[in-house]
Amino acid sequence: MKVKKYIAPSMPEAMKMIRSELGSEAVILNSKIVQTQGFFGLFRKKNFEVIAAIDPEIPRKQMLQPKEKERKVPVTDNPIVQSKPVVSEPITKYEAKESHDPSPELLKEINELKAAVKEISSDINPYTGPLQEINQLLQQQEVEASVRKEIMSRLMEKWYLTSEKASFEDIKNWTKECIISKISNVNYGGLTYQKKYINVVGPTGVGKTTTIAKIAADCMLKDKKRIAFITTDTFRIAAIEQLKTYAKILGAPVEVCYSFEDFKKAKETYKNYDVVFIDTAGRNFRNEKYIDDLNDLIHFSNDMETFLVLSLTSKMNDMKMIYNQFSKITISKFIFTKVDETANYGAMVNLIVDSGIGVAYLTNGQNVPDDIVKASPSLIANTTLGVDES
Repeated sequence: MKVKKYIAPSMPEAMKMIRSELGSEAVILNSKIVQTQGFFGLFRKKNFEVIAAIDPEIPRKQMLQPKEKERKVPVTDNPIVQSKPVVSEPITKYEAKESHDPSPELLKEINELKAAVKEISSDINPYTGPLQEINQLLQQQEVEASVRKEIMSRLMEKWYLTSEKASFEDIKNWTKECIISKISNVNYGGLTYQKKYINVVGPTGVGKTTTIAKIAADCMLKDKKRIAFITTDTFRIAAIEQLKTYAKILGAPVEVCYSFEDFKKAKETYKNYDVVFIDTAGRNFRNEKYIDDLNDLIHFSNDMETFLVLSLTSKMNDMKMIYNQFSKITISKFIFTKVDETANYGAMVNLIVDSGIGVAYLTNGQNVPDDIVKASPSLIANTTLGVDES
């Protein structure tokens, strides 16, 4: 096995050196941060020292193999040709040819090397030990690449500063701290009672009606509020009957609205109530007319708080499309449902980061008024990493 040590100002630069010389089959054995001496002890610079190895028996696709006799690439403006990595052993170079023009074969090899460098990091994993496990965990949780790379960059720096003595659990706690820091700049938690009307929107099948019943029950039983319901879901008779059943159990009135005039009358009827919950129709989120109809029917006001309900069993791309459609109205917070029906929770982190909107509740079952918890950055991070909140 051939083993070499590389020193570079960054991990990507070190990986360029490794890949260009040892090929994509190289394995990183160790890496750490080292300090250069500087000028009279000043202006010290942080570099990365990486030890990599390759089995000579393994074919190395990216290595340049001299033809017939060794050649040397003439000096050009090509940064790959001119770069001189600092290594513990000399690197084999091409000997100079009498002609100043490189052969077509050599030019082809240089272009292939340039293309390989652009795709760096796809074959060589910069993470070692527990860091690699955390990176795989974030990938499994479908945390978006941009968010994941930012988190891993912070973890690598902390890992090197601790002289690589941290355990997997230590790094998992660091990851939790990174996620919390990343998503803490938005609002979380349930009802604040600053708005009288609580409007719940979302596509069909995400559990809006059941979620409204859970929030309403908590509002009435724990906070002793006088509540009422309005439903605009006139497309599904079953949805109306479901809400009426929950309302009957809670002893709260229900108004069914078919038009904006009906909605205004319902608001007037309930003017003396503390909180009015509005259940909207679940329709195909791809249909933009649905959002326009919703605006025409409800006329969103300053006295209304709107929660967008999303199911964690949905695909990430669909969840983004749903949010983009509903962003035409003012979304106060997300509610994520069906936590118990999936094992992937990175979508919560992705949507919070992308939208700048916080989370009100997570639901994890069908039981009313149970199976709902108020959200927090800590709960989101723990759920994503599979850590028990208690």
